[in-house]
Amino acid sequence: MPELPEVEVTCQGLRPHLLGRSILAVRSSGKSLRRPIPEDLLRRCLCGNTVLVVERRAKYVLIRLEDGAVLVIHLGMTGKLGIFPIDAEAARHDHLVLTLDNEMELRFNDARRFGSVAIWPADEVEELEQIFLARQGIEPFGAEFSGGNLLQLAKSCGLPIKSFLMDSRRISGIGNIYANEILFAAGIHPLCPANTLSLEQWQEVADCTIRILRQAIAAGGSTISDFLGAGGQPGYFQLQLAVYGKKGEVCPRCGEEIVKEVIGGRATFFCSRCQKAPRIISPR
Repeated sequence: MPELPEVEVTCQGLRPHLLGRSILAVRSSGKSLRRPIPEDLLRRCLCGNTVLVVERRAKYVLIRLEDGAVLVIHLGMTGKLGIFPIDAEAARHDHLVLTLDNEMELRFNDARRFGSVAIWPADEVEELEQIFLARQGIEPFGAEFSGGNLLQLAKSCGLPIKSFLMDSRRISGIGNIYANEILFAAGIHPLCPANTLSLEQWQEVADCTIRILRQAIAAGGSTISDFLGAGGQPGYFQLQLAVYGKKGEVCPRCGEEIVKEVIGGRATFFCSRCQKAPRIISPR
């Protein structure tokens, strides 16, 4: 699933092609994604409107229009947004197409259809955006993302630290790949209960999170399965991964074998020497 870096890379790739462009037409495949595509409402809100802003919030792409309406897209597991000439052959799984005023199209392709497309009409934006923001956790690049604030968020949470990092109601945008990498960089075992970390450990988690996410964005994100940026390019951060997907390989820090466990239903990779298991966890 595309995580924060991949969504940010997508937004960066879209901005040069979308900002200042007017949307002339909207069409969809007629197939539902996570929810049905509101094609009629999209036409009413988008046609004749001009794109002013393309930004990311959590794992969502927000495209803000001149009249105040906002197009909200979640890439799901396999979603991709790309810019194509109007006469380029349509791809299988193209589920939303926006025709622009320069003979180009924005196309949303999603093979597994776990993504979503929504529109906040101009006269409902304030209410709908407040509801949306209330469901999102703190942003890793926001001023509120600090060791002290993370300590407060976790003080009554006994979840494993890895599950805590991936809880979008607490922290926005961190998925499985980056949770593994952050905890390895911080030297913290993924099963460590979130409410047992010290302020110093939380600050290390915050610092490692920001550093790793920035590195991933600079590398164009991670192409583990089929992620492509808006221009069709793969990401290359997977070449820098220290532990994710590396079961049985040697730890780049100490040479110990990297192990894999399932935590919260997700594959979890770590070094048992560099990331010591908390004493309160019984052997299984």
